[in-house]
Amino acid sequence: MKQVVQNYKSGELAVLDVPVPGCKPGGVLVRTAYSLISTGTELMKVSEAGMSMLGKARSRPDQVAKVMQSVATNGVPATYRKVMGKLDSYTPLGYSLCGVVEQVGAGIDDVKVGDLVACAGNEHALHAELNWVPKNLYTPVPDGLAPRHAAFGTVGSIALQGVRQGEPQLGEVALVIGLGLIGQLVVQLLTVSGVRVVGVDPDPVRCELAERLGAAACGDPASATVEASVAELTGGHGVDQVYLAAGGGSNQPVELAARLCRDRGRVVDIGKCRLDLPWNAYYEKELDVRFSRSYGPGRYDPEYELEGRDYPIGYVRWTERRNLACFLDLLARGSVDVEPLVSHVADFDDAVETYQRLKDGDLKAVAVLFRYPEQEAEKAELETTAVAVPAVDVKRSPARAASSPVRLAFVGAGNYATSMLLPHLAQREGVKLSTVVTTTALSAANAQRKFGFDEATTDLDAVLGDKSIDAVFVVTRHSSHAELTRQALLAGKTVFVEKPLALTEDELAGVLAAVEESGNDRLQVGFNRRFAPLLQEASKRFGARSGPAHLRYLVNAGRLQHGSWYLRQGTEGSRFAGEGGHFIDTASWLLEADPVSVYATATSGNEDLQVVLRYPDGSTATISYVTTGPAGFPKETLDLVADGRALRLDDFVRASVYGRKRWVSSRLPKARDKGQNAELAAFVKAVRTGGPMPVPLESLVATTAATLAVQASLASGAQVTLARAR
Repeated sequence: MKQVVQNYKSGELAVLDVPVPGCKPGGVLVRTAYSLISTGTELMKVSEAGMSMLGKARSRPDQVAKVMQSVATNGVPATYRKVMGKLDSYTPLGYSLCGVVEQVGAGIDDVKVGDLVACAGNEHALHAELNWVPKNLYTPVPDGLAPRHAAFGTVGSIALQGVRQGEPQLGEVALVIGLGLIGQLVVQLLTVSGVRVVGVDPDPVRCELAERLGAAACGDPASATVEASVAELTGGHGVDQVYLAAGGGSNQPVELAARLCRDRGRVVDIGKCRLDLPWNAYYEKELDVRFSRSYGPGRYDPEYELEGRDYPIGYVRWTERRNLACFLDLLARGSVDVEPLVSHVADFDDAVETYQRLKDGDLKAVAVLFRYPEQEAEKAELETTAVAVPAVDVKRSPARAASSPVRLAFVGAGNYATSMLLPHLAQREGVKLSTVVTTTALSAANAQRKFGFDEATTDLDAVLGDKSIDAVFVVTRHSSHAELTRQALLAGKTVFVEKPLALTEDELAGVLAAVEESGNDRLQVGFNRRFAPLLQEASKRFGARSGPAHLRYLVNAGRLQHGSWYLRQGTEGSRFAGEGGHFIDTASWLLEADPVSVYATATSGNEDLQVVLRYPDGSTATISYVTTGPAGFPKETLDLVADGRALRLDDFVRASVYGRKRWVSSRLPKARDKGQNAELAAFVKAVRTGGPMPVPLESLVATTAATLAVQASLASGAQVTLARAR
């Protein structure tokens, strides 16, 4: 299928061939009929992409701060790879469309194949021929409403939510500053609510359009017309509400709002304009400044948007989905008219030219629609993606010729895969990147373009049934690791799965059952730190020990950003469940054994953990996992003491060993090498030769069991004995 994309690094716009997205449970697959260009939001994104790197940095200081924090934590090279990888990727455009349901996922019963729906979301309602849309981001289109009008649903919901924040009442007067697409819709919504509206925009054509759509008067912000109209309509008191629907870097809108608003009036920010509030003006009138967040309650809440958990109507009357349905109802009843806003309808194949004309100013438009053709070939392609996994009658991948390349498939292509794994594999001799599988079409296409995969798809079944693929990398979110690993093992594949292997004891048992059923134990978990060259060298310098040892590992994990999927403990497990295996595996490797017991304690809320591991020879390891440490402090420091000797590792930058002789690694600044390259080399060698896996299965299982035991110990307040310890 085709999708409109942009490279944020170069600014390139393209209509790209990408795989058809899979139809996941909890949503529907929609074939687009019309999608709407947001001439404000999207063109701002397009313009930013055309800036120099310095210009991009100036326009997004929030992202610069994140980059600097990453440099402090991970070093310059790793941060550079991560940032350049994100910038030099195709990103999607679009967030408002109307289309026909092609497939219905499990758990969906409110629509059926063939129904017309309006869809929302900058990850799900894209300028693409097909989109997978979760339940709370689509709504059925009322009978009789034209698809080209229903495509305005998302933008209409943004305007509707802004009006709700202003709490308009019959007979009031409102000022709408900015008469672009959102502003024009706000004018109509206020008018139908019994509010008289004055509009402000420097473009006389837009002012005339707003007056035709119900505004009492409109004018340029610098003219006397606006102030005179406000004085006449309000008896000199000022407007009851001001809606800021403008963009740009001027502070004029907020200054005008203060001047024309009545005492204790309301100012609602819907657009993205400069907000340097003049304190005296706002203080003297005690103005109520409010913000309108996108389509309404539920926006940016993954449990609502992705998992389909609705808010009870008795507590939250107007959610994203209810706003979308309400706006469509207003359109269907003729209360709002979007047809006068349609400046241009372009064929989808002409998308790049259309964006360029908008950017250059050749096309003056309030709203532009893309019109999509019916393509029978796409339907045939879609049907082929529903084929079940072919029966695999071998326990392991068939023997491979020593001279042929190792063929790898990736399931998942997120930040970690594209910054820490694929760069090492793409240039490795004797490795062939065969297929990349993702749930979103564009991420697969990006990985194919950047790393040279032969194929990009959203069809996992095709990969598991492909006997030519030697190994499968599972690099998805934590909650899917165990199930995908189980499927790949049963399909006879050698598997590399990023940590964690499992989030529950049942998931771990399921993986082991797959090993037993298939006879396939070719499994590696991404515990990379034991492969780190600096730690390997320090361990050799430390030498063999005769007595028990004590190991102390301080992990300054830091705070997570709001909205991070790591915070979704209900589905993705705790932070320690996701990351703690790294540190337990490192301790067990240094102590050359698997733990026999685990005891854990935590501060309130389980944010900072203290984990004590006991080993068969009496050795102990204490892991302090803290989230409240300072940002500038190293993330990982480790000390190992035994037999009158000590080993110290400082964040994979420096290491030292103290004993009869002292060894200190080079003091020249080096990039942090946490072992990914060496780990992948060992894995590829095992796949190529058929030799032992880099880490024994028993050790992987013991580390996973110990990680899971931490939560059990926190819950019980007692030490947990590990039954699988060897």
